[in-house]
Amino acid sequence: MTLSASLRVAVIGGGPAGLMAAEGLAAEGLQVDVFDAMPSVGRKFLMAGRGGLNLTHSEAAAPFLARYGERAAQVAPWLAAMDGTALRDWAHQLGVQTFVGSSGRVFPQEMKAAPLLRAWLARLRASGVRFHMRHRWLGWPPGGAPSADALRFDTPDGMRTLAADAVVLALGGGSWAKLGSDGAWVAGLQTHGIGMAPLRPANCGFDVEWSEHFRQRYAGQPVKSVAMSCPSPAGGVMVRQGEFVVSETGIEGSLVYALSAPLRDRIDAQGHAIATLDLAPDWTREKVMAAVTHPRGARSMSSHLQSRLGLTGVKAGLLRECAPAEDFKDPARLGLRIKALPLTLLRARPIDEAISTAGGVSFDAVDAGLMLRSAPGVFAAGEMLDWEAPTGGYLLTACMASGRVAATGVKAYLAGRP
Repeated sequence: MTLSASLRVAVIGGGPAGLMAAEGLAAEGLQVDVFDAMPSVGRKFLMAGRGGLNLTHSEAAAPFLARYGERAAQVAPWLAAMDGTALRDWAHQLGVQTFVGSSGRVFPQEMKAAPLLRAWLARLRASGVRFHMRHRWLGWPPGGAPSADALRFDTPDGMRTLAADAVVLALGGGSWAKLGSDGAWVAGLQTHGIGMAPLRPANCGFDVEWSEHFRQRYAGQPVKSVAMSCPSPAGGVMVRQGEFVVSETGIEGSLVYALSAPLRDRIDAQGHAIATLDLAPDWTREKVMAAVTHPRGARSMSSHLQSRLGLTGVKAGLLRECAPAEDFKDPARLGLRIKALPLTLLRARPIDEAISTAGGVSFDAVDAGLMLRSAPGVFAAGEMLDWEAPTGGYLLTACMASGRVAATGVKAYLAGRP
């Protein structure tokens, strides 16, 4: 069905989910207006690309979907609309070539976000999408029900109330407030009875009670080629291998982020969590035990570990920091610690330091097209919904896919109106 070009859709939020929704809506011939509180769109997207924009992942469909944990069933329809392969094809259509890195992650050939964003915005403008910057959405008028026909904004020209035929909210999570994702929308939606899970840090670092000696000597140093494990919410153990960084307050980095959800949840439930480190993941336990228990003569244990296992620097420091002093008198016990060193995590770092957030609008509050059940014509997309994903391209892929699903939902809603 062809929709009338006079129909107007407001997209509030100029991140990847909002821009993808705008693209899908403009393709239907609708008038699309994108509103954002910041001076320009895609600020967090550009920040994510500073070290090389990780667009998506080349992982097969089943393990890819499993990365969404307890929300895999809800995210599955999004990926059916736009999976990693479709996202790469979309980038190629913008003239941005991609490649698969050694870890399976997918990057633009130039390793930058800015060229992709420029090409994307040019195509959106050419399709008729209009952008309104420094327009902070203030919710709905007091006493009014959530709808698309009374959208209040604080603008450079003062307060304005605008009307649309439908609205897509793509307001982001609660991290990186300086880039626009401040979570200020939560209270307003809760006021209208929209189901919400509290925002929590995701892909975040954790606090550890380091000794002053360890902090001064090793803060800022990377811990490379280690494995980290923790109990899985589904039972069993989750194990990831990679690297992380010792910070002034604890630990952070890609390996930590990969396990941040179960570690955070365990802290919430028990007050602390144990991340178990394998300092020699490429060595079997038997090989480590043989090396550690080998006669060391007059050498110190530190020299022995360096000579037999190559255990030096921050890894040796972690062993000293976390293993009881008695273990250094018993080579067999020390060997076990090298393969399973418990590190106590006290709390997640503050939400504004996190890469992303968990929590947000409940899936019970939206239908399959991401329309709020209690507010016809009002849709939600992206990180403001109650899901999370690890870094590695999974977060960005699902955000953009949800924008595409919301656009399809808006089309169905408008087509079905009397």
